[in-house]
Amino acid sequence: MYTYRGIHSSWISWFLSSKGNEYFCEVEEDYILDRFNLTGLNTEVSNYSQALDLITDQLADDDIQDELRGALDVQARLLYGLIHARWIVTARGLAKMLEKYKRSDFGRCPRVLCQSQPLLPVGLTDVPYEKSVKLYCGRCEDLYSPKSSRHGSIDGAYFGTTFPHLLFLVYPNLIPPKSGPVDMTQVSSGTTTGSDGKRRKRDEAQEPTPEVIGEINTASVALKAERYKPKIFGFQVHEIAKLHRWQEAVRDRQVARLEELDI
Repeated sequence: MYTYRGIHSSWISWFLSSKGNEYFCEVEEDYILDRFNLTGLNTEVSNYSQALDLITDQLADDDIQDELRGALDVQARLLYGLIHARWIVTARGLAKMLEKYKRSDFGRCPRVLCQSQPLLPVGLTDVPYEKSVKLYCGRCEDLYSPKSSRHGSIDGAYFGTTFPHLLFLVYPNLIPPKSGPVDMTQVSSGTTTGSDGKRRKRDEAQEPTPEVIGEINTASVALKAERYKPKIFGFQVHEIAKLHRWQEAVRDRQVARLEELDI
């Protein structure tokens, strides 16, 4: 057995208790041991077999060469992260992450009007080593960087692009209201309510008044504004996609008006 973990009984418990790994949940061992769930990961991870044996506590100290210890630990973290991304979109994985969401383990939205809405981790890509993890707010539907540098260095691929949106699809009662204080106590009862005790409908956006600021071309600035588009397994969420098309049509009309003012 790998002994550097000290008091921890398994590699997974040691990993989850390490500072900076608070966003992760425990992947059940039977899921890891089912090789079907790990299809394709052998091409993503170097020393795949040894890394898997390390995660499942099947690797003894004598089986590891001294020069490979550091590299193997890195590969084990990578493998667990990629398995974790697959696990949290299963029914059991979603249930575990739901408990962390209820406790606000991922933090709360910094936007004042979101009334401290709990956040959910999400990746901007499913490919490792490309983008760090971000935090998604279901209320303003925007992304934020973690406050902690430890959390900010976590690879976004360990949570994937699908997780928060699938969670809201499976648990529609979690979809937060667009106004009023957040009441997480209503989640277990099957409804999420605003301050008036009723579920509020999505506020309709109003067209802003055209404005020219100094010599800045406001139309070009508007066109460069990047929007986050929620996706589940690469496909845009239907209702949100429909709303985005309407919002983009409104923006296009506003950009045309701004271009006339900039001329």
